[in-house]
Amino acid sequence: MVALTPTLQYHRKIVLLGPGNSIHIQRWANSLTARGLKVHLITAHETLKEIDPNVTVHRLKLSAPWAYLAAQSEVKKFINLIKPDILNAHYATGYGLLARNVRFQPTLLSIWGSDVYDFPEKSIFHKWLVRSNLQSANAIASTSECMAQKTSSICKTKKIHITPFGVDETIFRPSLIKKESNKITIGTVKSLSKKYGIDTLIRAFALATKQLGTAFNLHLEITGGGQDEAKLKKLVARLGIAPAVTFHGSVPHESVPDMLARLDIFVALSRDESFGVAAVEAAACGLPVVVSDAAGLAEVTVHEKTGFVVPRNDHHAAASALVRLITDANLREEFGRAGQQHVLLNYTWEKSLDKMIEVYQAVANEHLRAPIVSQCQHEHPLP
Repeated sequence: MVALTPTLQYHRKIVLLGPGNSIHIQRWANSLTARGLKVHLITAHETLKEIDPNVTVHRLKLSAPWAYLAAQSEVKKFINLIKPDILNAHYATGYGLLARNVRFQPTLLSIWGSDVYDFPEKSIFHKWLVRSNLQSANAIASTSECMAQKTSSICKTKKIHITPFGVDETIFRPSLIKKESNKITIGTVKSLSKKYGIDTLIRAFALATKQLGTAFNLHLEITGGGQDEAKLKKLVARLGIAPAVTFHGSVPHESVPDMLARLDIFVALSRDESFGVAAVEAAACGLPVVVSDAAGLAEVTVHEKTGFVVPRNDHHAAASALVRLITDANLREEFGRAGQQHVLLNYTWEKSLDKMIEVYQAVANEHLRAPIVSQCQHEHPLP
């Protein structure tokens, strides 16, 4: 077992174990560093150039996925040199397995979504692997209540901390750019895959356009790239709405506020969503939202106050919500203001950072008081 250092305080050491090529890891690393913590990132991936130079990056010799299975000795060497107060591993799959094999305490395992929603459903072995990785951690962090509930169904852990992934309200804020008065732009910023329901959005837009006729100048803007792009463009052509639809392709995250500034209504009709960060970003920009009842979206949206929550896969319900917002400018403004306030109260990045540091402190203190014993039940032995 790797040695434990004293209680976590400011200017103490945190090890992040996760993908260095993730913008989310970058944000955590940079922001924790800005708060005065000494952050070390151990990764099997290339790191983004935007990583703060004050973050110490330790690149493993082996790349993923081989590092997950064979890099524990190298990680232990790094940890013995760093002597961190806490290890925060990201993903219950690959890096979660690596953290389990390293056996450092205390370890906080941050789950991301697909690692608990999709991976365990592949086979009994996959479920056992994720459960074992969850069991080995001292505590778990989830960005949403719904994902915490899903995780509890896999492994009844002693404690799951809710650590929402907030937005920077100084960047995601209402646009001062004056929009065309005779044009209403509806849009989304999501990957173009079946999971995110872009086809449902296209059908809903086509139906709303048909219902309203020429009374409104409507346009649909789809930002994001993905494997379904060609299929979705064919759907647009088949529905006869191509002149009113623009595909912008994938854009860097720093361009997302500019894309949102073009919109009057934001839509996210995902079939599955662990945390609706795109809807939170849109609401922070003062946009009314129409979202599906996928748990992660419904959790961050107040129905009929900050937007409309409609059944997933139901383009008729989505079209009805769009028509209500298109035809009522006052309602759009009302939802937009309420949405921005909802974000400022619950989902700012600084609040998320406060919460994560609080969780680090709690997990470190709990481990010093007594070892955390997981209550996971092994439904299946090792296959």
